Parts: sequence; structure tokens; C-alpha cells
Amino acid sequence: MSHWIILPVVLPAMLAPIIGFVMRYDIVLARIASTVGTALLLAISIVLLVMAMDGTTHIYRLGDWPAPFGIVLVLDRLSALMVLLTSLLAMMVLLHAMATGWDKRGRHFHALFQFQLMGICGAFLTGDIFNLFVFFEILLIASYGLMIHSGGRERMRAGLQYVVMNLAGSTLFLFALGTLYASTGTLNIADLAAKIPDIPADEAGLVRVAAMLLMIVFAVKAALFPVQFWLPATYANAPAPVAALFAIMTKVGAYAILRVHTVVFGPGVPGTDGMIDAWLFPAAIVTIALGAFGVLGAKRLMPLIGFSVVGSMGTLLVAVAAFSPVATTAALYYMVHSTFAAACLFLIADLVISRRNGDSLTPKAATVQNGLFAAIFFAAVIAMAGMPPLSGFLGKLLVLDALRDPDVIVWAWTAILAGSLLTIVGFARAGSVLFWKSTAIESSVLEVEAVAQPDVATPAQVTPVMLALSALVVLSVFAGPVAGYLEQTSEQLFDRAGYISAVLAPGEEG
Repeated sequence: MSHWIILPVVLPAMLAPIIGFVMRYDIVLARIASTVGTALLLAISIVLLVMAMDGTTHIYRLGDWPAPFGIVLVLDRLSALMVLLTSLLAMMVLLHAMATGWDKRGRHFHALFQFQLMGICGAFLTGDIFNLFVFFEILLIASYGLMIHSGGRERMRAGLQYVVMNLAGSTLFLFALGTLYASTGTLNIADLAAKIPDIPADEAGLVRVAAMLLMIVFAVKAALFPVQFWLPATYANAPAPVAALFAIMTKVGAYAILRVHTVVFGPGVPGTDGMIDAWLFPAAIVTIALGAFGVLGAKRLMPLIGFSVVGSMGTLLVAVAAFSPVATTAALYYMVHSTFAAACLFLIADLVISRRNGDSLTPKAATVQNGLFAAIFFAAVIAMAGMPPLSGFLGKLLVLDALRDPDVIVWAWTAILAGSLLTIVGFARAGSVLFWKSTAIESSVLEVEAVAQPDVATPAQVTPVMLALSALVVLSVFAGPVAGYLEQTSEQLFDRAGYISAVLAPGEEG
């Protein structure tokens, strides 16, 4: 067994309590430890990606107990991709939090940040649904603390809604696990994939109940209709770097749907075949519409970006609902793109809002570096809305091309294209208010409103958002090689027999 596989979980798990107990009163030491730890996580994730590129499914058996009796971590192309995506985003967010001083507004930011990374990476690597629940709870507990970081009445109110919604999801998760275990006697993903197809369709009632409960739980995490309402308020009131990090949290829900409902309940399974996608597809269509109309009607910048994330999750899950290798390739490309696009928008929004004394979409005097912020915002909006030449355009093209089945093409294409148009209009309205109409207001208004202009944004403050934007450019320029890797990832994901034999084989690795 390669011990590299467990390092993305162990490293932040060991670092977080050290920062929390030893360095909480020394921000310099906390920053150094958190930065070094995140950089090491990034290096480890690159090593894991290289390991997974040969198509081998690597298994790590904790305590050397064989599956399904022991806990296993599974590294394949998909989990390696998601861990790398997490570590890249984490580095950008951490640099922004330190450069803007967000991390100094509470003693436990860096400890919670590392616990968050532990939970996210563990969720991507686990090969057991019960441990998926455990890692969900770890990342959610950390996210509760990050959500209310630096306090505030509105932040506490939004945090309460976030907590209640996710506690309800966690309760349903436990019900689903109990039902599934009662039906099959196991919660190991590979063991479930081996046993459930052997259950006759007329005897799989409890399995269908468990599959739907899990879908509802994952839908909560992915902000899918009708349980999407928590996301705009949460993202709008969270600290901007935390909202940027949360861009990967909704992808945990999408990943769980892909992993569990493809490998365990996917196409060809008699008891559940066609059940999940029949519900998932229309819910994703409505999610696109809700996100687009939310962007169009938003009166504040942060909720506007939050609704754009809702719309992007709808687009992603429309592709996931097809449960085919081609559509999954498109979904994975769009997943990577939308993560960086959302992070870029939240980070540039933080730089703008801190210089406008609020995020209301009303004309105010132009900020310092108005042209620079406008250019970055414009590029990020192009990416999120799916306009050329950035990766959002390519991602939506891949999704549209994958959804040409006569039963879905009209609904999918209409929702995605109309949603993109409404998103463009909503962002154009916001951008014109923030950066164009504001230039017509005389600087004397600042004196009337008694608003002090902050300092010019430093290179350290601009660098993280430029890194996120650069990631979108790289996705566009190297779309061919990236799509090739994702195509191989989709084929590996749908190779259930290969996954089962790798995890349940008595040898060290499959």
C-alpha cells in the first residue's frame, strides 16, 4: 500500500489541532503553518494525480483490514482530480484571506480551514458510504465555524439556517445508511455494487428507499431544487474567502451523486435503474431556472454570485443526470471550470465590496483601481455565464453536445441557453452599476457619505483572483488534454467490475 493516499487526510488532521491549541494567539505562526500545510497538500495532490494517471485503482486499507470489513481509501482518476482541485482552490483562498486580513478577524480561522480540507479530501477519497457521512460531518462542522467567522447579526442568522438545513440532511443520511445496511449488510461502496445487482427488482423496495434518501442528502449538499434555498443566503453572508472555498463544497454533493449513484445504483442495476435520473433531470432543469432568475433579480452583489452558483450546479447536474460516460466527461469539465469561476467571482467581489462600503447594486463613487477591478470582474463573468473564449463556453458546449437524446434535448438546451442569457443580462446590469455608472458620480459624494477610500489593492491581494482567472485560461488553452483525461476518468468510473475487483481483491492494490 502507498501511504501517499492517506496523507491528504492525515496532514490537515494533524495540523489543525496544533494551530488551534498552540498558535491561536500568534497569527504569524498560524499563517506560516497553514501556508506550509496547504502547499504540502498541493504537492501531495500532484503526486496522487500522477499515480492515478496510469488507470490503476489504488487502495489503502487502514489497519491492513481487507474490505469490506475494514476502512478503505480509494484513489482513482476521479478522486485524484477532486483532491487536486481542492488543494488548488485552498491555496488561492488562503492567500486571499491572509492578504486581506480576513484570517485575523477570528482566532480559529486557520485551524477550521485545515479541518475543512481534511473533511473535503476525506470525502473524495473514502470507499465507504458510512465514512462519507463521517467526512461530511467533519467538513460541515468546520464550515459552521468558518461561516460565522468575524461575527455579525446577518452572518449568524444565515449560519443558523445553514446549520439547521445540514443537520436535517445529516439525519436523513443516517436513515439512508440504516436502511441500506439492513438491506445488504454492508456500506462499502464496492461491496454494495457487487451485491445490489443480485437483488431482484421486486424485492429491492428498501434499496430504492435508501437510494432516494441518499439522493436527497446529496441534493442538499449540491444545492439542487427543492433544497437549494440555503445557498444564496449562506454564500451572501459568509466571509468572501470562505464563500470562495465553499465553491468546492457543492461539488462534494455532485461527486457523491456520481460516485454512489453510478457505481452502486447506476445503469443496469435492476432495482434502481432509471429511478434516480428520472427525478434528477427535472430538478436540475428547475435549478438552472431558479439560479438564472435569481441573478436577474438580485439587488446585492454577493447574493447575485450565490444565485449564479445555483445555476451552475443545475447545469452540472443536468449532465450528471444522463449517467453516461460522454455526459459525465462534460460534467467533470464543467465542474472544474465552475469551481474556479465561482471562486474568482467571490474573490474579486471582496476586493470591490471592501472599497464600496457594501455590496448593494446602487451607483456609488468609483473605487480606486476601478478599471482593474472592472476588467477582472468582466472576465470572471464571461467565464461564469459561458461566453467565449473562456472555459465556461467550452464546458457548456460539451454539456449541450452530450445531451442530444430526443427525450431531453429540448428541455436541456432551452434551460441552459435561456439560463445563460438571463445570467448575462443580470451580470451586465450589475457590472454597469458597479463600474460604469459609478464613474459618473463626483468624488465629493464620498465626503457627504463620510466613506473613507481604502488603500490601493496590493499585488498580494490581487494575485489570488488572478490565479483563479489563470486557471480558467489554462482550462481553455489545454481543453483537449484535460478533456482526454476526463474521458478516461469517466470510463474508469463506469467500469464497476474493475472498481469492485480492485477494492475487494485480497492483494494490496488493484
